[in-house]
Amino acid sequence: MTEEMQKTYRIGPIRPPSEANSLLLQITEGCTWNRCKFCSLYRRRKFKAFSVESIKKDIDVMAEYAKLAQEHLLQDGSWNKRAALVQRLEKMTHAEQECYYFIYRWLAHGGENVFLQDGNSLAVKTERVLEVLRYLREKLPSIRRITTYGRAETLSKISVEQYKQLKEAGLDRIHSGFESGSDNVLKLINKGVTSEQEITAGRNIKEAGIELSVYFMPGIGGKKYSRENALETARVVSAINPDFLRIRSAVIHKGSDLWNDFLDGSFQLCSENEKLMEIKLLIENIKDCTTVLVSDHIINLLQNVQGRVDLDRQKMLSLIDEYFNMPEYKQKMFQIARRSGIVTAPSDLNLLPRDWVERFSATIESIKDEAEWDYKMNSMMAHYI
Repeated sequence: MTEEMQKTYRIGPIRPPSEANSLLLQITEGCTWNRCKFCSLYRRRKFKAFSVESIKKDIDVMAEYAKLAQEHLLQDGSWNKRAALVQRLEKMTHAEQECYYFIYRWLAHGGENVFLQDGNSLAVKTERVLEVLRYLREKLPSIRRITTYGRAETLSKISVEQYKQLKEAGLDRIHSGFESGSDNVLKLINKGVTSEQEITAGRNIKEAGIELSVYFMPGIGGKKYSRENALETARVVSAINPDFLRIRSAVIHKGSDLWNDFLDGSFQLCSENEKLMEIKLLIENIKDCTTVLVSDHIINLLQNVQGRVDLDRQKMLSLIDEYFNMPEYKQKMFQIARRSGIVTAPSDLNLLPRDWVERFSATIESIKDEAEWDYKMNSMMAHYI
């Protein structure tokens, strides 16, 4: 690598769980809206769109590191890890080591997927994104899929023709945090978007042939809008038929505006059961969709509730009903064990050591007030993003 070439590239902090093995290319920083009442991720960052020139320099470094790493790819498809890592890393600065390791790890996982960061990358002019996409695929030809985040309000302003250009240039999937399809809930959480804008955005993306992955937050409307949150989201999903519907059960974080609403009594936390009932209502009321419901985050109580809505509806509903058919005490035992990170499904309760059962039982017995229990469960998830 020449001395004058940049040897590091920007790596942002946020990506969807489904992009865990993707290469991260930061083309923007922060969020254009930054006012959602439940979110504090970007509050201390002013939105910034990086120049195409600087992004290309980052891609050049990625391509150079990929070339270096691939020198240690053996004929049988395995890696000479010592040569690829130890011998390379010892000659680099700490920052270079981090960048090189990300590339090596990406290649070791197939070197096919890229995620464009940050929270609203399509807020920049389409022409700039097109230039980045084309350059990225030119320099890293092993790429098979490129995805990004997009804010629904921003996405609703992009035309079908522009989406078709993005698709042709190599953008394959857009993730968008709809959170809810209820206009009352969207207003409550200051999302800055309407359900009609969500539908417009979703339909335009789908018409252009780009995959769409939207996110729903059970519980984000609080007790007041719990049922409406589910039913109105089902309406929006039915109007779009997104490829994926990802469940992100609401966690109200201390320091957020929604937390302040909770403290002053204007927002009531949903219970674990109310959030799960929202998911049940959602599944029951989505119509004429081939959407795949995905529960790929640990904050969801029943992470095994997933499948294609039209084909797996009854299977998913049966899993939820199995939980609701358990005695209330056992439901709480599962809730606290799940929030402690030691079980994934109700059947795992049979494997709990006696000391854990006794500890959880003591906690259940000590909390009689339901609002206090809801607060306890929310607090146990507060360290998750």
